[in-house]
Amino acid sequence: MADNVTSLFRSTAAHSPSMAALAREGGDGAGPVDFCIPCNPYFPTPEMFEDMAGKLRDIITYYPSSADTITAELCSLLQLPPQCVAMGNGSTELITWIDHLMVRESLAIPVPTFGRWTDQPMETGKRVDMFPLQESSGFALDLAQYAEFIRARGTRVAVICNPNNPDGGFLHKHAIVQFMDAMADLDLVVVDESFLEFADAEQEPSVVQEAMLRPNVIVLRSLGKNFGLHGIRFGYLVANPALARMVRSMLPKWNLNSFAEHVVFMLKDHGAEYAQSLQQVRKDRLEMAGALSALPGLTVYPSQGNFLFVRLPVGAEGTVVRDRLLTEHRILVRECGNKIGSSSRFLRLVVRPQTDVRRLVSGLEQVLYGTRRGAAVPELGNGTSYSSGTAAVDRLVGSTNGAGFTAVPQPQPVRQQVPQQVPQQVPQPVAAPMPAPVPVAPAPAPAPAPAPMPAPAPVPAAAAMAPTPAPAPQPTPTPMPFPSPVAPAATMVPPGPTPPGVPARGGLTAAQVRGTTGPVPGLAPAPATGWPAAQSWPNAAGMG
Repeated sequence: MADNVTSLFRSTAAHSPSMAALAREGGDGAGPVDFCIPCNPYFPTPEMFEDMAGKLRDIITYYPSSADTITAELCSLLQLPPQCVAMGNGSTELITWIDHLMVRESLAIPVPTFGRWTDQPMETGKRVDMFPLQESSGFALDLAQYAEFIRARGTRVAVICNPNNPDGGFLHKHAIVQFMDAMADLDLVVVDESFLEFADAEQEPSVVQEAMLRPNVIVLRSLGKNFGLHGIRFGYLVANPALARMVRSMLPKWNLNSFAEHVVFMLKDHGAEYAQSLQQVRKDRLEMAGALSALPGLTVYPSQGNFLFVRLPVGAEGTVVRDRLLTEHRILVRECGNKIGSSSRFLRLVVRPQTDVRRLVSGLEQVLYGTRRGAAVPELGNGTSYSSGTAAVDRLVGSTNGAGFTAVPQPQPVRQQVPQQVPQQVPQPVAAPMPAPVPVAPAPAPAPAPAPMPAPAPVPAAAAMAPTPAPAPQPTPTPMPFPSPVAPAATMVPPGPTPPGVPARGGLTAAQVRGTTGPVPGLAPAPATGWPAAQSWPNAAGMG
């Protein structure tokens, strides 16, 4: 298996290899211990699997019922009106139809995030405005800054993932409702709650009830992740009847399979077991975070998902760690170098039982601190030299709204901030004459082009805008409450999107998303607050 590990991961552009492919390469047909696929390890119960196995012949032999029948049963379970719900063959099918039907020209999304939210609109020629989450602030999303970014870019569709994938960042319900109200004039606001049922920072965090009352809001929910059944492929969206009907009308008659139907009709008899499984995942998350935090140099970020986002110690390269864990310890992890806004120094580790976590910690200790340590990568330093290490991802970044300045953003920050390291990294490509222009470049740069002035931006994004639109900074006191940033920003920013390559106030262009990590005041991650008692089905689904 060791000889084929690299090729397996290289052949999957934005995702990990399937467990079936890894099992085939293993030779014995057994897959590795899975810390990669974020599903619930405690549900379905063994009794439920036995029930499905006993009815396997009928399940795979006969047609399923229509999607309307299966949707009606799910809505009865979750106490939702069927006219406000559309079920899909996984949330990815729903994301695809949302893009085709409702995204006309542009979509904003914080990064890093689930890859289909960046890739799907780009595949259909839409502009994707990527708002970078700052590593220095624990990848927490500031909704007021995000709203200003959307107004400055002129984006028509906004997406929020709560909790976010891969970092598990959480937003409280009242803040999301304020954001939806502030963005009432957009074509669409999507709140992706695929991992919300694993959160315990708030008793009722879902905004599905609020979404049904608004004309431009869709809430996306996953069933495979929280039910531990990714292979079945089922998810659903909740929206007002007109939006839900628009999506339903485009779905095939039998887009849900017989396994999905069988599971949905089983759930009403297993609500207590499902609620207990969520409690156990939340408990395991706290214990797993503690165990990983004890490893020297490893950073664990706060998470409300069923996974943890970790930064490897300096000198450890994610692809090497991933491959060695798989070949030497039969442990599969998610290396995040091909996620826009992340790098190969980050792993996403799914929450698993403590016996598996002990095996993971032991494997990490041997790979990170043993004699055969992985190949070193340079420290990110001041955060201006980010590269994903994957050419395809860098090409995707350059082809979005910052494409007009692909040759400008990176060279100048590196020369100004790390002038002494340039001769050490470039002696082989015959760059002897290069050190001479480097000290001279900072002086003439401001004169010919005012646009590169934001390059030395240590932190403030407002300073980057000052040279271009002079009147904009003065009338704007940068108000933080939600209704305020919307109306003033709309009046002061010229109509239409910000020109390519010009940073929007509170965010960056896609070409600059490659690793700016300056601190932003006022950002704080939501801490975990323990796990609640078992609840009834509607509450366990976050919809009571």
